[in-house]
Amino acid sequence: MISVLVVDDQALIRTAVSQLVSYEPEFIVVGNAADGAAALEQARKLHPDLVLMDLRMPIMDGIEATRLIRADPDLTGTRIIILTTFEEDQNVLRALQAGASGFIGKDAESAALMHALRTVHAGNALLSPRATKALVDRYVQPGPPPTSSPPDEFRLLTDRELEILRLVATGRSTTEIAEQLVISPQTAKTHINRTMTKLGAHDRAQLVIIAYETGLLVPGRRA
Repeated sequence: MISVLVVDDQALIRTAVSQLVSYEPEFIVVGNAADGAAALEQARKLHPDLVLMDLRMPIMDGIEATRLIRADPDLTGTRIIILTTFEEDQNVLRALQAGASGFIGKDAESAALMHALRTVHAGNALLSPRATKALVDRYVQPGPPPTSSPPDEFRLLTDRELEILRLVATGRSTTEIAEQLVISPQTAKTHINRTMTKLGAHDRAQLVIIAYETGLLVPGRRA
């Protein structure tokens, strides 16, 4: 069974989402919370596989709760999906930077919600790198042009892995990367996984964030 913690300050949404999730035999809702502080407490107590996290809540918002859950060494197996009303909200980008694995609108159909849960539980990012890049382009201020030398954060990467990172951050799929570099999709996937491991990223969305936060790529500029 895949355990889920539902977090939202509106009781109606908590109830509705919990019922939808519980209807699927592979999922079990182990708890719910109405604010970020309660979510953190419940997560530490219940160790859920997944957290459906609202952004705007009293006491502690979903961004801070996400950051604290992701930083807890006892919760490394817990992944977070943001529940949002406004999918182009700057706070969605902040939640991704804090460690969320993706986001889904509160008006999503039941099938889309179940797909989101399964996708993130399988260890994948819920949103495409291209969608993450769109958020970055919209909300991250352009920095100085990239230099010929990679940032210090990438000293462990090989030249090929650095090339892969740039392509991932500009929204290329595994297949597109493989075609551009004339390698097999499996080889491309292996390079991506090694890059994530070396940079401590838990999914491709985090690679996109890292590439822009470090100045490897600049918002609004093509790689």
